[in-house]
Formats: sequence, structure tokens, C-alpha cells
Amino acid sequence: MVGVGGVERLPDGYVAPQQLSRGQFIYAYSLVTSLFFAWGFAYGLLDSLNKHFQSVFNISKTQSTFMQVAYFGAYFLWAPWAGAFMRKVGYKKGIYLGLTLYSLGAIFYWPVAVKKSYPGFVGLSTLEVAANTYLIVLGDPAQGAFRLTFSQAFNGIGAFAGPLIASEYFFKGENATSLKNVQWTYLAVSIFGAILLVLFYFAQLPEIDEGALSDTLENQDDVKPIYKQWHTIFGFFAQFAYVGAQVAVATFAVNLFSDTPSVGFTASKGALYYSYCQMVFALGRFIGAAVLKYCDPAYSLTVYALACAFFTLGITQASGNGIIACMFLVFFFESICWPTIYALAVSRLGKYTKLGGSLVVSGVGGGALFAPVQGVLADAIDVRTSYWVSFIGFFLSALYGLGMSIDGLRRRKIDGRTGKLRQGGVAELESPSIEEKPDTQEKEDARKS
Repeated sequence: MVGVGGVERLPDGYVAPQQLSRGQFIYAYSLVTSLFFAWGFAYGLLDSLNKHFQSVFNISKTQSTFMQVAYFGAYFLWAPWAGAFMRKVGYKKGIYLGLTLYSLGAIFYWPVAVKKSYPGFVGLSTLEVAANTYLIVLGDPAQGAFRLTFSQAFNGIGAFAGPLIASEYFFKGENATSLKNVQWTYLAVSIFGAILLVLFYFAQLPEIDEGALSDTLENQDDVKPIYKQWHTIFGFFAQFAYVGAQVAVATFAVNLFSDTPSVGFTASKGALYYSYCQMVFALGRFIGAAVLKYCDPAYSLTVYALACAFFTLGITQASGNGIIACMFLVFFFESICWPTIYALAVSRLGKYTKLGGSLVVSGVGGGALFAPVQGVLADAIDVRTSYWVSFIGFFLSALYGLGMSIDGLRRRKIDGRTGKLRQGGVAELESPSIEEKPDTQEKEDARKS
């Protein structure tokens, strides 16, 4: 949209990321970060319920993973539609929709717990598309991975709180064979979601314009369509493999601690230790955010994902305290992988950022595949051996990090001032010559018209 004097004017309520004041940035960043705690808490509860449902419903490990199929399958099926919705109406309305579905889904748990079924988790997938992509475009593109990892640390805090509550109120006494406390917990989750919805509705959250974002990257006409953005396509597969591995690790963590003879924990103690693992995960994200502030995201992803693969392999070979130590180390090195894959995959997309973001978030659907496959192996052999499935997922995600690292030898990183890619470590910041300037200005005026 062109305004007075040929100056491009954004739609009402929209701003370019570089136009935000420091106060606006901090306010928007803090408010959106609160969403990460919300779905982290829901995720932490989910993995604690696997062992609980095995006892209450007398089902196998594979059957208990149908919750993961519902939870992560919703991401795979719904995230692209959520991205299309936000591409049309904006991030804020996407957050409204996500929080509404989140609250409704949680409160529906009360009646459906009796029927032993669950309708799905489309609200969470909507929130992830909105919040993750919003934080990437909210400021300097070069710091997108740092911003997202720091916010994701609060996701880890929520994930720690979920199993901590479960260890105290789901597995002890008469609660070990009852879902009453589970129902009350999900009612509280629904109320929390409703409160967040009210806060977001009355908040003056700036809407980021993707057209303005693409201007900072490169000429609109030079932004390739999403099917030609290979780093995004491969990012989807990397996210699918990584999340599949992460979910499988967490889904059977309590089973690993309680069903492995050399460890021998009770279900309650296993859930408690799982909450400690999530605490390490949250700590790892805060540390990882500092690492990403100074280290190349692709290199960091390669090292962290390989470490996850190595220590997951350790779980399959170790015993006793060795298993426990390897599990804690896996959770620590998982910390930066999701947000770093996401940030790498949606970089340089300009006007296709929301679309690309929804594609990468749909990769979370990997959890719907890996957890059941690992469950089959756990039922057929044992839980410890089943972690070979998780090893495969981590190794594949490390290959993406390696590929992006090799690509980075040519591109280096996005320049913070222009958004253009540095080649050979030198930013393309040279001003055009005097002879070139008139022609450049004519092209710019023609484009804006």
C-alpha cells in the first residue's frame, strides 16, 4: 500500500519489525513468551499420563501412545491450515483462535476421560504456529534462534511443572487407579487458557507485516516460493525426525525408570525423576540461548543433536545409574534443537514466513509416528531396547544441522542491519556507486507504485 509522497504505508495496526520501539518489543516478546509455558505444561502432563493410563485402563505401552497420536497428529493435520488462517488475518487472531481451542480442549477432558478418548489438540498447534513464527520475525533476523530458544526455556519450565504435579497427585494412594485429580488439573488448565485469552484480547500487541519483513531480506520478486526453499523443506523432515525422537524419549521415561530392573523406581518416583529431567531441559534452554547468542545456530544444532543421539544410544547399552545419567544428558542436549531447526528452516522466507512456519510446525507430527513405533518395540522386547527408535530420529536431525553448516560456509549468516546474507564472511553492505543510484531509486519507486 502506497501512502503520501510515494512512501509505503502498512495496513492499520501493522508495523514493520524494525519500527518497533524497545518498549514495544519487550512487551510483545514477554506476552507471547507466556504461551510457551502454557503448552509446555500440557505437554509435561501428557507424558506423565502414559504410565498412569496403563495402570488405570490396563492397556499396553503401545495403546497408551494413542494420546501422542492424537496430540501430535493434530499438529500434522492442522498446522498448515493454521498458517493459512494467520497469513490471511494476522498473528493476533491466530493467537486468539489457539487459546480458545486450547481452553475448550482442556475442559472437554472432564467428560471424555470417562469415555477413555480424547478429541485432539488443535489449539496447541495453532498457538505454536503463531508464537514461534511471531518471535522469529519480531526483530533482527540474525537473532531469531536466540529469541526463540530463550522463550522456549519457559516451555521447559511448564513441562517440568506437569510431571511434578503428576508424581504427587496421580500415582499415590487411591489416585493411582483414579482420574479424578487428572480431571481437576485439566479444568485448571482450561481456566488458565481463558485468562491468557482475555489478557491477549485487551493487549495492544503489534501485528508484524510480512511484506515489510521481506523488504528487509531482499526484493519481493526475488523471494522464491516455498516449494523451492530447500532449507525449509528439509527443515520439515528434520523437525519431524527430531520431535519424533524427543516425544518417544519422554513418553517412555517413567516406564524406563519403573520397568527397568536395574533402575527399579516406583511409578511415582519415576514421574518425579522425569520432572527433574524436564528441569534439566529448561536449564539447558537458558544455557543454550546464551550459546546461540555467540555461536552459529547450524553448528550448535549439529553438536547438540549428535550428543542426543550418542546418549540415547547409551540408554540402550547402560544399566542402573548409567541409564539415569544418560537420560538426564539427553534432556539437556535436546534443549536447543527444536527452536534452532525452526529458526533455520523459516529464515529468508520473507512474505512466505507464516506459510513456512506452519509447514515446519506440522513436522511436530513426527511424535505421532515415533512414539507408537517405540511402544511396539517396548512391548515386544523391553523399554530400554526401544530407545533405538529415538536414536534414529536424533541422528537424522543432526544431518540437517550438518547440511545447514555446510551451506553456512557459503552464506555465513544473515546480516543484522540489512537482512542480506553474508558470503565469505563479508557482508554485502557496499553502497551502490553514484552512477547506479538513480537506476536503483527508479526501480524502488516503480516497485512501491
